[in-house]
Parts: sequence; C-alpha cells; structure tokens
Amino acid sequence: MVQIVVIWGLTAITAAVIGGLLAGFKKRDYSFWMAWSFMFPPSVLLLLVLPPLHRRPRRPTLDDEDAAEV
Repeated sequence: MVQIVVIWGLTAITAAVIGGLLAGFKKRDYSFWMAWSFMFPPSVLLLLVLPPLHRRPRRPTLDDEDAAEV
C-alpha cells in the first residue's frame, strides 16, 4: 500500500513540474496548470493539445480588484 502512495506522489510531483514548464512554453498561467497537473496528472495531456497563446494574460493587480469591488 505504501508503494502505491509513493508512486502516486512521485507521479503527481513530476506531472506538476512538467505542467508548469509546458505552460510556460505555451504562455499560459503556470500556477494554474501546475496545480491541476498535481491534482489530476492526465491534465498535462490536455495542455499538450492546447495551442500556445500569443501573449500571457495579465493578472489584475490588487488595486484593480479593489476598484472593481466598489
């Protein structure tokens, strides 16, 4: 049973690293793809088939988020 947990953990960590690197190359949000690849390793395959973005989407700043709430 311990071997299954260790194998799953190594698979999840490896998939997260690969997902983060692949997302960076495809100009996508690497933290989003690292998290999904860690929780669900086959999501790396989905990232492989997605086309690259022309430019990385900009995250709103905290000031922008505060202004949107008012």
